[in-house]
Amino acid sequence: MPSRLDFYEEWLSPDGLRDGSIGIAPVSAVIGFLRTEGEQYHEVVARAGTLAAAWSVAALPALQRRLGGSLPLSLRCYFALRIVRDELSMSSAVSRLRRGHATFRVQSSVFCSVRATHARPLCDFYAALAVETLRCFQVAAAARIDGCRAVSGPACEVSIDIVGASTATEPAMAA
Repeated sequence: MPSRLDFYEEWLSPDGLRDGSIGIAPVSAVIGFLRTEGEQYHEVVARAGTLAAAWSVAALPALQRRLGGSLPLSLRCYFALRIVRDELSMSSAVSRLRRGHATFRVQSSVFCSVRATHARPLCDFYAALAVETLRCFQVAAAARIDGCRAVSGPACEVSIDIVGASTATEPAMAA
């Protein structure tokens, strides 16, 4: 965990996170401060992506979760990736799925809006969000960051290789 957890909790209250009342300014500030934590930044934002995926799937109506989980593998992938794209709607995300490979392109990333370039990509949130959403619908996947605005380039690009069907440790489709 970051060494200054109390500091971050002042900016981002749990109630505000749950009800969506926290604006972009405090989130951007916390992400900026979190980058100073070193390697822990990547662990924390990846965990945030995993939790965001779980919350997004849990927020779906039970019938929609069941329907999504009962689809054939290829349609399950489309279904799950649609949820991810909807989550990233404020980030101008575009996704493609072809032959077991998905690509996300995020134009305006709150994680990668930096003043100076970084040596390592800062898009761990997006990769974790996509992999966990797919996992919630029993799709095994692996993600890699192919491009990041913080490193160089106009957008963040995440590639996802669909490995196949898997069994989730906790069924997301349960009502």
